[in-house]
Amino acid sequence: MDLYDVMRTTGAARQFTDDPLPDEVLERILDNARFAPSGGNRQGNRVIVVRDQQTREALADLSRTGMRRYIAQQRNGENPWNPLHPPGVSDEQIAAVDAPRAAQLLDAAVVLVACVDLGVVAAFDQDLDRIGVVSGASVYPFVWNILLSARNEGYGGVLTTMAIAEEPRVKELLGIPDEYAIAAVVPLGKPVRQFTKLTRKPVSEIAVRERFDGEAF
Repeated sequence: MDLYDVMRTTGAARQFTDDPLPDEVLERILDNARFAPSGGNRQGNRVIVVRDQQTREALADLSRTGMRRYIAQQRNGENPWNPLHPPGVSDEQIAAVDAPRAAQLLDAAVVLVACVDLGVVAAFDQDLDRIGVVSGASVYPFVWNILLSARNEGYGGVLTTMAIAEEPRVKELLGIPDEYAIAAVVPLGKPVRQFTKLTRKPVSEIAVRERFDGEAF
């Protein structure tokens, strides 16, 4: 596929057919995705390829913790899990939510758990008084490359993070060392519906000249 076509049609696929994703195709997807950049080219990415159904069911159950708060805040008119605004709902309200299991983790052909070695990242924002995001630069380009590569092969998926609210338990489930952080849980498979056009803000709404309050580019 043309590169720009891939970029413009790689949407979030959450519903999948029963078509398999063979190991040789997945290996090709990862083989191309690994050329993503990382800080200092340290390549601290690790991927766990999960096909076992029991493990996937456990991941789906662990995702319910994050989903409960997400639903409770959404029902309350909030932006769920926002780092600037604490939840306006109580722990009791969150616990009372009957959150569904993450069906995409069960229905996909395979689930990838992407991790990054915190021992090799350069987190330049670690001393700032805000949530850290810079270390993600060493792993999320790789995760996005996986989704682009999957699209090029006729497959699709979605970058999910719900399970990370239970990171200690996910680490225990998958045997992930303490120095690694979980960045994403990515179900992959053959999408039920392939996107041909995505809706995004125009360049004039996301780019400005010279300053944040500058004129639209």
